[in-house]
Amino acid sequence: MKKFLYLSIHLPLYLLITIGLVGTQASAENALTEAELGQILFLDTNFSANRTMSCSTCHEPSKNFTDHRENVGKKMVSLGDDGKSLGSRNTPMISYANTSPSFHFNKTLKEYVGGQFLDGRANTLTDQAMGPPLNLVEMGLPHASMLVKRLQENPFYVTNFERLYGDKVFESTETGTKSPAFNGFARAIEAFEKTNAFSSYDSKYDRFLKGEYDLTLLEDLGRTLFFSNNNVNCNSCHSLKVEDSKREPFTNHQYRNIGVPSNQQLLALGHLKADFIDHGLLENPAVDDPKFDGKFKNPSLRNVAVSAPYMHNGVFKELRTVMAFYDHYNNSERTINPETGKPWRSPEVPKTVNKEELTAQALTDRKIAALVAFMKILTDKRFEPLLTTQ
Repeated sequence: MKKFLYLSIHLPLYLLITIGLVGTQASAENALTEAELGQILFLDTNFSANRTMSCSTCHEPSKNFTDHRENVGKKMVSLGDDGKSLGSRNTPMISYANTSPSFHFNKTLKEYVGGQFLDGRANTLTDQAMGPPLNLVEMGLPHASMLVKRLQENPFYVTNFERLYGDKVFESTETGTKSPAFNGFARAIEAFEKTNAFSSYDSKYDRFLKGEYDLTLLEDLGRTLFFSNNNVNCNSCHSLKVEDSKREPFTNHQYRNIGVPSNQQLLALGHLKADFIDHGLLENPAVDDPKFDGKFKNPSLRNVAVSAPYMHNGVFKELRTVMAFYDHYNNSERTINPETGKPWRSPEVPKTVNKEELTAQALTDRKIAALVAFMKILTDKRFEPLLTTQ
């Protein structure tokens, strides 16, 4: 397979062709794979209403597939293709999103598991890829048929779509999300998101498991704390396998309400009502039980140290603040938000906070530093330089 590109700018397709990164025709010997096609689609701005925004605009490949733009959203939320629309949630990183199962209700756990987006409303990565192009506050296309027309504008796409998805892929009478061409667009992006460009498992922690890296004393303490049920409760939500298993996603793919407060800085931007409340799982059309109100998907902790700001609404800027927030449930001395200098605000959705799982031993400043140090070594090797800028 051809080497995937890690581009920090969003090259238009004609420029990719001009500089020889892709060909205008796919030959039998050098045909693009579905994943390689997906990478090009991921970088192409032509699938937004004003042709200014690609998937990589909010999921920058060189920045751990997160949105690091300095704009009116102040990194808390993303700016849309129209140059003015803002979302209500912090754009999640999509590295290791390929570890999530399809959205479903686990009858044994009595919990919802998996899916994509913070409320699981997309079952799979293919479903997720269909969302942003048709979201009017994101890429802004009014309907799926316009995306298909944009594909047909380019002979390169026509050639490769017909080769990968059939000669009649553009002739189907199916419209909307059932259109074969629109599905091909989403399937190709999913194929790209399943490559090691998104999940390389080569962090210092992974190298430690292979005997290629020695943990510092602080990192080792953080690792011990993380996996210990007698200290903190991190692994109840942020591990799927037994301690020190290979290819651990550092999430159980479930949903929790940890009492995150509303983000006053976000509300001050003026695009949301002053009393706006994000109901998490209840925003998912498949969920109607109020006991899931305010629950959001437990994120992977891989690359978390280079994924600020934190929580569904970007309310916290630093990992240390996140850990202090967790600790304030158990530590009577941890009453002040270090970022605001004021007491912690009350939960956005107070009735369903998972208080039992938030119960843990109080943390000293050193233990918080150790847990942060451990989370830093979950950073993929190519993103490690970003740690110095966080």
